[in-house]
Amino acid sequence: MAAKSSKLLHWYGSLPARRVDLVGDYAGQELFIVEGDGLLLRCFDDPKIDFTDGFQLLHAVYAVERFLQGLLQRKCVFHLVFFETHKELCIPRATPPASRNKYLLARAIIVRHLEVHLHASHPAVKIYTFSSVLDPLFQVYLQASGAYFIMTHDGANPCPSNEDPQLKGQEFDIGSIESEEMRRRVMFRSSIFAMIDQGYNIALIDGLEWMDTKIMTTVVEGIRKSDAAISIDEADYASRFTGGEIRRDIRPQVSEDSVRSVLEEVSKLGARSERLLLTLVALKAMETQSVMDAQFVTAMLIQTLLIAHTSLSSRRLGMPAIDRSKRRELDEFLANFVHTSARILQQEFWNDLCTKASLECDINDMIDGRLFVTVWTELADGSVLQMLSSGLRTKLQGLLDIARPMPETQKQRALDRSVSKIPPAAPLKPYKSDRLTILPFSHFVFDKHLQPISITVQASRNVSGRSAKVFQEVSHWHNAKRRLDPKAAIVLSDRDKMRAMRRNQFFMAEMASYAASLTGVTGKILEPELITVSEDAKPAKEAVERTKENRDTSKQRKGQATKGASNAKAIIAANVAAKGGGVADKAMAAWKTVRANLDAERLQSRYRKTKAYLRDLPSDKRAIVQAEVEYYIICTLLKMYRILSKRTDGTNQHQIDGVTALIFSAIRGLPLAKGLTKTIISQVKSIIQALRLPEVEFPTAEIDAKLSFDPDLCLSEVQSVATAYHEFQLLHCGPYMDRNLDSMPDPRVKTFNPDGWQRKVLDELDADRSIFVVAPTSAGKTFISFYAMEKVLRRNDDSILVYVAPTKALVNQIGAEIQARFKKAYRHAGRSVWAIHTRDYRINNPSGCQILVTVPHILQIMLLSPSNAKSWSRKVRCIIFDEIHSIGQAEDGVVWEQLLLLAPCPIIALSATVGNPEQFNSWLTSTQRSSGFDVTMITHQHRYSDLRKFIYEPPRQFSFTGLPEPSFGMLGLDGLDGLAFVHPVASLVNKSRGIPQDLSLEARDCLTLWKCMCRHQTKAFPVDQTLDPDGLPQVLRKADIIEWEKKLKALLKSWMLQEESPFDKIVEDLGKPMNQARPPAHYTSRPEDSSVTTEAVTLDADDLYRTTLPLLCKLQERDALPAILFNYDRGKCERICLSIVKQLRDAETNMKETSQSWKTKIRGYEQYLASKSKQNPKKMAVPKKKGKANDDEGTSKADKMQDAANEEANPYANFNPDAPVEGFHFANIAKAEAAELAAIHKELNRRNLAPWLMESLTRGIGVHHAGMNRKYRQAVEMLFRKGFLRVVIATGTLALGINMPCATVIFSGDSVFLTALNFRQAAGRAGRRGFDLLGNVVFQNLSTAKVCRLLSSRLPDMNGHFPVTTTLVLRLFSLLHESGNTKYAVDAINSLLSQPRLYLDGPAFKDQVLHHLRFSIEYLRRHDLLSAEGVPLNFAGLTSHLYYTENSSFTLNALLKEGYFHELCSEIDTAESRVLRQLMIVMAHLFGRRPCRHSDQEYIENIVKRSPSIVFLPQLPASAAQILHEHNEQTLQIFTTYVRTFVDQHIDRPDNILPLTGISVGGSNNGNDSTDNSMPASLRPLPPTLIRSPFVALSGHSDIFTSISDLCSTVRSGVFLEENVIPHLDIYPDETSTPLNAYLYDFYMHGDITALETANGVRKSDVWFLLNDFSLVLATIQTSLANFMKIPEASGGDMEDLVGGGDESNNKDDEALMGDSGYGSAASSVADGPIATSLPGRSAGGKPKKKVEESWEVAADADAQKEEEEEEAAAAAWDDGDSEDEGPQTVAEMEQGFLRIYKSFGKLKREFDLKFRAMFA
Repeated sequence: MAAKSSKLLHWYGSLPARRVDLVGDYAGQELFIVEGDGLLLRCFDDPKIDFTDGFQLLHAVYAVERFLQGLLQRKCVFHLVFFETHKELCIPRATPPASRNKYLLARAIIVRHLEVHLHASHPAVKIYTFSSVLDPLFQVYLQASGAYFIMTHDGANPCPSNEDPQLKGQEFDIGSIESEEMRRRVMFRSSIFAMIDQGYNIALIDGLEWMDTKIMTTVVEGIRKSDAAISIDEADYASRFTGGEIRRDIRPQVSEDSVRSVLEEVSKLGARSERLLLTLVALKAMETQSVMDAQFVTAMLIQTLLIAHTSLSSRRLGMPAIDRSKRRELDEFLANFVHTSARILQQEFWNDLCTKASLECDINDMIDGRLFVTVWTELADGSVLQMLSSGLRTKLQGLLDIARPMPETQKQRALDRSVSKIPPAAPLKPYKSDRLTILPFSHFVFDKHLQPISITVQASRNVSGRSAKVFQEVSHWHNAKRRLDPKAAIVLSDRDKMRAMRRNQFFMAEMASYAASLTGVTGKILEPELITVSEDAKPAKEAVERTKENRDTSKQRKGQATKGASNAKAIIAANVAAKGGGVADKAMAAWKTVRANLDAERLQSRYRKTKAYLRDLPSDKRAIVQAEVEYYIICTLLKMYRILSKRTDGTNQHQIDGVTALIFSAIRGLPLAKGLTKTIISQVKSIIQALRLPEVEFPTAEIDAKLSFDPDLCLSEVQSVATAYHEFQLLHCGPYMDRNLDSMPDPRVKTFNPDGWQRKVLDELDADRSIFVVAPTSAGKTFISFYAMEKVLRRNDDSILVYVAPTKALVNQIGAEIQARFKKAYRHAGRSVWAIHTRDYRINNPSGCQILVTVPHILQIMLLSPSNAKSWSRKVRCIIFDEIHSIGQAEDGVVWEQLLLLAPCPIIALSATVGNPEQFNSWLTSTQRSSGFDVTMITHQHRYSDLRKFIYEPPRQFSFTGLPEPSFGMLGLDGLDGLAFVHPVASLVNKSRGIPQDLSLEARDCLTLWKCMCRHQTKAFPVDQTLDPDGLPQVLRKADIIEWEKKLKALLKSWMLQEESPFDKIVEDLGKPMNQARPPAHYTSRPEDSSVTTEAVTLDADDLYRTTLPLLCKLQERDALPAILFNYDRGKCERICLSIVKQLRDAETNMKETSQSWKTKIRGYEQYLASKSKQNPKKMAVPKKKGKANDDEGTSKADKMQDAANEEANPYANFNPDAPVEGFHFANIAKAEAAELAAIHKELNRRNLAPWLMESLTRGIGVHHAGMNRKYRQAVEMLFRKGFLRVVIATGTLALGINMPCATVIFSGDSVFLTALNFRQAAGRAGRRGFDLLGNVVFQNLSTAKVCRLLSSRLPDMNGHFPVTTTLVLRLFSLLHESGNTKYAVDAINSLLSQPRLYLDGPAFKDQVLHHLRFSIEYLRRHDLLSAEGVPLNFAGLTSHLYYTENSSFTLNALLKEGYFHELCSEIDTAESRVLRQLMIVMAHLFGRRPCRHSDQEYIENIVKRSPSIVFLPQLPASAAQILHEHNEQTLQIFTTYVRTFVDQHIDRPDNILPLTGISVGGSNNGNDSTDNSMPASLRPLPPTLIRSPFVALSGHSDIFTSISDLCSTVRSGVFLEENVIPHLDIYPDETSTPLNAYLYDFYMHGDITALETANGVRKSDVWFLLNDFSLVLATIQTSLANFMKIPEASGGDMEDLVGGGDESNNKDDEALMGDSGYGSAASSVADGPIATSLPGRSAGGKPKKKVEESWEVAADADAQKEEEEEEAAAAAWDDGDSEDEGPQTVAEMEQGFLRIYKSFGKLKREFDLKFRAMFA
């Protein structure tokens, strides 16, 4: 057993885990399972629940309901599942033996309570109980439910038992506790193993955190059992947990008859309470076993009566003092009672009996332990009985008769006392803690919004001694005479100007190359449109009128066929006349020449080249030859058809069908061709008749002309199409159908005819209204943005449009596209059409452009920048939010939300994937209206090109002999071995999901579905005759299919909702191709090539690295490349690429060694070289004339041309034996010029990329993820768009809007991040408009269940965040004050605070938000960041600049203002190492916080102690911890007052409703009941709470809170309070039991990335980003301190320019590779220290190096030393400029404190960045 447990724990510890937002990143609206006992353990583990002294059952029920309500509030869909084998796992650590049975009874009651009440309030939440996870019934449930994952506990405790603060000071056997903890871990992880073995991932309920509408938790990704070598059977599983001291079944079971007897007696009393019945049955059962003290029975019955008749708020009681012997008796009775009650509830008859008797299920409040103990102690003098009303005394007498019959005289002594002598109890006043008096505040902008809030204002307050000393220094620095203008222009030298210009030229040239790949103008000069300012003052109205005119014109055209025909005749006549002219003759002659060459080509090549020839012809020449060229194409296809049809084995039927579809498509488009003749029309009609194709209408031809070629039709040899017209089109012609949807010309669009929805978008833009557009990828959203940009450019030279994109890759792409589209001449220097501004770099001047392309964080900084409020911000006329669904992201979604609230202009919101568009539009409309703008939502549901899905089954054996030759004429991957087609309807295995709105069917899917429905229809469920495809038009269009699809899905949906319908049979029938697919036994990639031999390799179907190449070969076979493979793990992306490259290289090497043809070719090449070497010396010996070194003397031009021709004719002239051999690479070498490739390789080689990455590019394969070098990523994008690269392996970086069109998208392996949202985003890359007629989607190594889930899941709803954070409030005050209360600033804040719905999808209403705002202001006031007049103070700038680290920035401010850093850094010059280590520990506590998931002893022993990492972050230094504790206490007091104030003003209803089931508890108090429902005064109830939930107060808690977490988790209902938006950090171990991961400190100490991965649990692919983020924090602090101290050489830089050390290093590399280190211009980034950033003529890394150092480390050390010397010199040279009356000693003392802090942070950053760069050098 021990060995198995050890294996199991080791296996679990090796599982990969990710911290994700459960809803936004993972689950969406997918059903998952909450394992019941893990849930209970999470809730029962709350130390606030009193299960030791008392037994506060209702508090525990409330805790469980509140957790489940939290899931539902965040739109989770789940079921609850309990396992009987787990029931003792819910007992928390170190529970005393006397209390263990309480948890088991609580478990039984909660299960019963939820089973009865949950359906009424939340019918979708089901609750189930099974024996174990191996229960066959549970397996059946799993299959039927379609659950996505399991949420459970893993048994881990974040705090080791010997360090658990809850165990300190108590007598426990640590050894037995550890043993029990081990059993719990093994049991939970055994069930986790069983779940993972069935393909389910695990979400951990322990460590789950609520963050606004997000649920942050750890998801453990599964590894199959085959890798774990573990087995668990039922007996072994059930025996793993034996529990502690649990009272076992030592008593006989209670019979059903005895229960019925008690029920009859209770019914006589008129009671219908399950609580009362269970209490009486338990008491009677106990009475039969032993003699009980009557006082216990009486006390239990009295507390039962009081529970039913006393209000919840009055039941807050203390615990009376009881001597030890009495306590022992009491504990024994309670233990017996709860054990007996639990056993009764487990009886099979109990539930049924209570249901039939119609008893109220009120056992959720069966026992109040504190009330029972208090009643029991007070019974001695009968005071309780005296306080009971006569009615309750009568009920008590009846209950005593049932529970324990007594002689009448004894009963009278107990009950017969006079009540009238007892005075009535005085009403208890609610508990009132010391209310915080609010500091005065007034600001003319905020006052009117905060006026409804009534608060008591304090006149003044005292400042602590520590703060007073620090603020004396602050005042000194603020009063210094040297003033700095942060926006002051830096005067550059001529050399610096040259460097800046070169750098910008470098970026512009890079963007030009990038733009060329987007526009397809490789090798040409970009020709953007010249934009001029238009004088048209009313574009909106006229555009709308033009649109109406176009529509009217369209209608007139339809009604004037005769006139149209005459126009056509006139055009034809003109063409005939033109043919007589020289232009026509030349065009026809040229065509004849080209055709003569085409005739020599193979048919497939002929077809492709003819299509390309016609496409590239100028429009005037195309009009002359178009009809004949298109007919030539038809004839070429017909010849292919004849050849293919001659084969009788049927193996090429797919190709025949494909070519036939091409013929029909070409014929269908022919009537639109110019120059049609009678001959062409006649012959085409003959072809239609011979093939039996649908009839196509042709215009009447007025002319005739002889063809310039022999069509060679041979129609007698042509076999006709066997299928009917409609079936042929539906099966094979869907991708070729006319796809126009209400399209018509519009003068506003020059390049295509927009659809109706697109014209509506243009109308709204012309009317300057905001729009919200939801349309799928490839539908045509792109032009919307560019139309808006052109409008702004044409309006004037000052208006600004901002384009916001979620990723830097998309920013770069949009910038390049703008460069390719627009240019404009400006009258003033420094202006540009566009600019890019990200945290990493800039291109052009963001403040001097008209179109700014940026990311959300930068736009927020610019809109909130006071220096922009008077100019730039007021000029913003439109903001485009692309991929607006990013608002739902956990990390920076709040920034998107804040930008939407602050937008000063109309917006354009675009997305393809919004799950709740109506809800989001409603919120967006309300926010925009408050700013004076209307919003129109426009939706479009149809992709331009369809997506066809397949599941890949790799062969068992694979022989790679080279890439196969691509086939011709076939779209899709049907018919290929190993690729099983997935019909969309076959994915609807879970009917509870319904049919997603975006589940689309292509033409053949509709036909297949219709046929299947006809096969399975019944009399009750018939298929209407109107759905027969024979009723469709003869020649089908996409619009016809959409209408037919709509009707079919409506019928299918109606069947889906009815159990007796044939829906399940249809799903099963359509799912056979994917469910019955079997992997091929063997696959040889190029079987026709016998010259290459290789051994077959046996493949593991789960091995992504070995099975990807055979899949790519299959795609090559069907000409379905290029392809993008999506895998959401950066490391796996690289390993997949590396594996493919290695397989290609190894196969190529084998070919070279075994192929005789290759050896022959090499011999010929060697002979060629030898021959050439004999000729070269003669040429080299010819003397050259002076001054003409480039001319060969004696060689004529004719001789040179002859030599060149001979060279080209030689087959070895361009042969490179070292280059990848054809068939062993995926590159399309014809798509990129050699010089261009050489330049790219040169650039990348200089960046020291891994050799295999360079080789992969030469073989046509690339990798793309955020961790790759920026230049390499850009090269991959460009080469893929050009067509040179045909395989790219990527994470989600290419899923968001990037223009990377491909034929096939492959989802390569499963991932936590492969969700319905990400699937749709990534799949949209396939079949892009204008590139592919059909897109393929392939699922590789994904289960069928996951595939069905991805296809059938609806998109997740967009959830928001609480946007008015404390940091935003501070930044708004900075905007107002520093801009001088400009109109822009005032309008922005008025608009924000006038919003009726600030919180997207949040529970907060406006009154709560305003209260929260006022107390956020109070926080800023009390922490000396804001004055009474709203002026930012002290460290407000530093805190604001660290906005992205909220709440860490506020704790940093606390340590600064209380002088901690002054004390710590005072010894920086004498004890540098110690100071920096201590400083690093403090910073690791504040920033980049990651909780430790593992703290098990075996993990510590096996991993931590064997690693250089300490893993668990050491505790904060005592003085720092004390300051932060005081900070948290003050913050707690502020927000406690916020809750109290809000409750006083807005809440007057009792808080007695359970949050999930909605059940009211406690006695009635609705004003209509004259009965006193207060607690008897003799029981000495405590005052009721006002702000803490009365459910929690049952455990004795008051309105005094121990922590902010305590306040937020126990606040009463009706109050919005999110813990993560309150400025605080929980300090370990006093305020949180979870230790922090020491990964930052560990890295600082050892710099070992492997240790960070193995011991600290940080994924290697995440390390760079985490360290870069921390480096950015250090840079922000250092620069903010420099600005604060006004050090001229170190301040004045823009905060948005700051970057982390990793980004900085990349930027330096780019500078160095430009040939000059360059000046840090607008495109540069901030350097190691702020001094270097602001000095003119200095790069980010200091002065340019005069020589190349021998090693990187030497150069870095030299840089660091130089920067340190310069920094110290700058600080020493600072001119204090103080007034003369100040003594020099005082000034020196005041200066030194901050200077030492500044110096310490500078040293820490340099040391950290040095290790950071060395690790990734």
